[in-house]
Amino acid sequence: MHKDELLELHEQMVTIMEYFREKEHVDPELFEPYEELDVDPSHVHKSKSEHKHAVFVLGNALASAMAEDEFSTAGRVGKRMKELAEDAENKL
Repeated sequence: MHKDELLELHEQMVTIMEYFREKEHVDPELFEPYEELDVDPSHVHKSKSEHKHAVFVLGNALASAMAEDEFSTAGRVGKRMKELAEDAENKL
């Protein structure tokens, strides 16, 4: 995936995050690990690796927001996103 495509994906995922933030049943602390990264789609000067890591961390949070439990489809996606985020972080 090219960096510009990754930035577009990142931006779309942030839009989804904002949607979930408005929902009462979603814990707002769920998105804190993503926010602590301080990498958002407008930060084009940040590396592709940093954006990739942010996308996986955000993907994990979004999947967790959708998951009924860790064995649901979203729960399994969240677990995989967490693994990918850890791998991406090790490559930073």
